[in-house]
Amino acid sequence: MDDSSNHSGKVYLIGAGPGDPKLLTIKAAEAIAASDVIVYDYLVNPEVLAHSRRGAELVYVGKRAGEPSISQDEINQILIERAGGGEVVARLKGGDPFIFGRGGEEAEALVESGILWEVIPGISSGVAAAAYAGIPLTHRNFSSSVAFITGHDSRKQRTDVDWRSAAHFADTLVIFMCAESIKQISHSLIEGGRKASTPIAIIRWGTYEHQEVYSGTLEDLANQKIENPDIKPPAIAIVGEVVALKDKLNWFKHQSFELGAVALLNA
Repeated sequence: MDDSSNHSGKVYLIGAGPGDPKLLTIKAAEAIAASDVIVYDYLVNPEVLAHSRRGAELVYVGKRAGEPSISQDEINQILIERAGGGEVVARLKGGDPFIFGRGGEEAEALVESGILWEVIPGISSGVAAAAYAGIPLTHRNFSSSVAFITGHDSRKQRTDVDWRSAAHFADTLVIFMCAESIKQISHSLIEGGRKASTPIAIIRWGTYEHQEVYSGTLEDLANQKIENPDIKPPAIAIVGEVVALKDKLNWFKHQSFELGAVALLNA
């Protein structure tokens, strides 16, 4: 890393990857080791923190759905105050900071406060979870386009997804933060014209040893009688014909369930 970072305040916005600690980039590990303060999220694998130097301060700012958590404004202020005081700060996020990681918002706050900063991209969970489930997001015979979409229900935000239109966004849809909304999303995709027989996979804890993969069709999920399928965060859904390759390309050991099975709805 640049030695000058040790003499003045700076923030590294770091993508810690999807979960498997060995997917952390070399540049990310070097930045963590050079930092005085590590500000990290819930989805960051604790093993990644082992790259921090002795004496570095660890500050947990994780957010979990439905639980009290620190606000984004408060996180921004922590970064600004610590770096403004001359410290080097590693802001660790699961996946990639600029793909549904709110890294752009933090970068804006740093720019507005005149704080030196750098982004270190990480392997997005949307890419890695699919790969570890044996699902290539593109394939010459099945998919020539991919769309990354948030499944988080943010009705007060102007970025709400029009799921009927999203049904035709791309051959493969990668839907982040969708554990609580995927049943309704499946309904909306079908209503928007996506075939009910379209394969879907829902991946929990992607790239971890305890990764779970739930698979079936949009119709399987949309027609479930129970309102809240027993799928908890963190989860990512893959929609598209490429999902049909998962059994053939299953190279990574994981727990596998069919969406129509009793095991999924054993709530």
